[in-house]
Amino acid sequence: MGKAELYAKAIRHRLQEAIRSCGMSQKEIAKQTGISPSTVSKYARMEKTPSIDTFAQLCRVLGVSSDAILGLDRGGE
Repeated sequence: MGKAELYAKAIRHRLQEAIRSCGMSQKEIAKQTGISPSTVSKYARMEKTPSIDTFAQLCRVLGVSSDAILGLDRGGE
């Protein structure tokens, strides 16, 4: 697995964790972002990566910074 693939996998994993720990159901997340519940489920199972626009919406709804999901916010590590 190349460096880019590892980075993408790490981003999907952090997004997965944000979805699981936000306190909302996937259906609620879908409603607030305007995407389908099945798509949110695919993000939570790391089967799909969101577009940039959807990524920004997800970060807003989940209450997490894009830097944290991208692995750029290392203040808590």
